[in-house]
Amino acid sequence: MVKDERVVDLLVIGGGVNGAGIARDAAGRGLSVVLCEKDDLAEGTSSRSGKLVHGGLRYLEYYEFRLVREALIEREVLLRSAPHIIWPMRFVLPHSPADRPAWLIRLGLFLYDHLGGRKILPPTRALDLRKEPEGRPLADRYTRGFEYSDCWVDDARLVVLNALDARERGAAILTRTACISARRENGIWAATLKEQATGAERQVRARALVNAAGPWVADVVGRVAGANATRKVRLVKGSHIVTKKFWDGPQAYLVQNTDKRVIFINPYEDDMALIGTTDIPYEGRADDVAVSEDEIAYLLAAVNRYFRNPLERRAVLHAFSGVRPLYDDAAENPSAVTRDYVFDLDAGEAKAPLLNIFGGKITTFRKLAEHALDKLAPFFPAMGGSWTASARLPGGDIADADHAAFLTALKRRHPFLPPGTADHYGRLYGTRADALIGDATSLEGLGRRFGPDFFECEARFLVETEWAKSAADILERRTKHGLHMSEAEKGAFETWFAASTDHARAAS
Repeated sequence: MVKDERVVDLLVIGGGVNGAGIARDAAGRGLSVVLCEKDDLAEGTSSRSGKLVHGGLRYLEYYEFRLVREALIEREVLLRSAPHIIWPMRFVLPHSPADRPAWLIRLGLFLYDHLGGRKILPPTRALDLRKEPEGRPLADRYTRGFEYSDCWVDDARLVVLNALDARERGAAILTRTACISARRENGIWAATLKEQATGAERQVRARALVNAAGPWVADVVGRVAGANATRKVRLVKGSHIVTKKFWDGPQAYLVQNTDKRVIFINPYEDDMALIGTTDIPYEGRADDVAVSEDEIAYLLAAVNRYFRNPLERRAVLHAFSGVRPLYDDAAENPSAVTRDYVFDLDAGEAKAPLLNIFGGKITTFRKLAEHALDKLAPFFPAMGGSWTASARLPGGDIADADHAAFLTALKRRHPFLPPGTADHYGRLYGTRADALIGDATSLEGLGRRFGPDFFECEARFLVETEWAKSAADILERRTKHGLHMSEAEKGAFETWFAASTDHARAAS
């Protein structure tokens, strides 16, 4: 075992959005940070979300006013910080008299417009679905509706960008490296980390330990000697399906199912639709979560209740499922379980602190990180103050957050790029796109083409700068190229990736 004699300030366990956000914030305050993640960044819950930065309209029904207000404020903070991976989206909510009354929806939308001090996003408006184009794909019986604003986010890239920023500020990011044990020794944490690929172990010593392992938070507590968490996590399974887009226009839809749950039907990857989510209690291993046929049928039924042309099972191109690690507040209905986050601080006189994190949602990750560091501030009196509210994420330093103008300039600088490729680079990498393109002045300069808008230079860029260590890291998380490639194309890329990785190992 390799023992690192230096002592870092913070060891963060978990490379999801909360762990990456905490590592970034802490590094920016001057703390020395190590983050370890047993798999790839965002491989668990954080890449299997509904891809929304939103206030959570339905949470108002459960009186989660503090959470909704915080999330509504965060929408615009995050939109300014990363306009390349986060952008506004309008949501159409057709009204069904059989479900929530119109007055209740209007009240909820009024609060939604005003709780968070909205400045950038446009307000709610009522729709006559018989006349407005948004009503065309809907069944004739839906004549009234509402339209409101939230934001779309590339969730997995949000995690990677936080990790990138953390690294740029001095943090060490260790992917595919599990924390297998930790114990307190003379007021310091001594943690043993194990690399997945080689089995090599190293010891990291830290003044404080943050458990941001998401669905595995309780597992980590079990591996920490002498730790006791007073909180419990409740696992809730959420599944989504992907189909071809079946309506015109950029708008998304929010529909109510017969059980009063709401289902999002969102534009996805230009020509696709992302439909979800379910809320089902989950008791298995988080690593084994998978979509069931019952969930697929449930989501299709919700769509078919509202839309003119029904979707059949064969319309489903792809499906995925994630486990949400919610704080167990003893609510009977999984949909009513709080989406707020809760901290459990295990510390005392001469004890190195352990901060366990329960719950949370993508939209509030930045505030969660701030509050986590507030909890740890007494142990680090020289730590700097909060700073992330006005900071840009890597690639997000776009003038006036005007992504359209930025994209026009990118295409002007690289006129050889096909429009789809330029759009892809601009969306995923923002101002980092020029570094990816490098000195290329033709498509040949981008290297081998693996699929639509997918060239060798991007794969190499992701390996060199974003911890991509497998084909799936690239096809499923760093990008969504896998959704646009045939099985033969994916197989060819996997073969190339394995060969290039083996060559790189041999060369080193």
